[in-house]
Amino acid sequence: QVQLVESGGGLVQPGGSLRLSCAASRSIFNIGYMGWYRQAPGLERELVARITSDGITGYADSVLGRFTISRDNAQNTVYLQMNSLKPDDTAVYYCNMVIRRTPSPFDGFRNYWGTGTQVTVSS
Repeated sequence: QVQLVESGGGLVQPGGSLRLSCAASRSIFNIGYMGWYRQAPGLERELVARITSDGITGYADSVLGRFTISRDNAQNTVYLQMNSLKPDDTAVYYCNMVIRRTPSPFDGFRNYWGTGTQVTVSS
């Protein structure tokens, strides 16, 4: 079973920075999309940023220009660099990967989620 292990959350003042990391727990045949979502209290989970296997990135309008997503395919890891953080960025952040575990023709791409890491932006 693949597990996604997140790290890097915490408490930061407005205007500060944090870097989130998420690594897959075992060797994997192929990873497609990698992404970060977030969920604030009382709100639905929303897509923050996504990166394709070719390195093409996309961002929610609310974080464009402040957040940067990147990936290390050799380490099966995705990162989210968050700068100029605002109180509205406070949420639990979840990483997401679309993974094909083995080259078997019976093993297709499946969606995996991390358990979440809390980001709190407050003075």
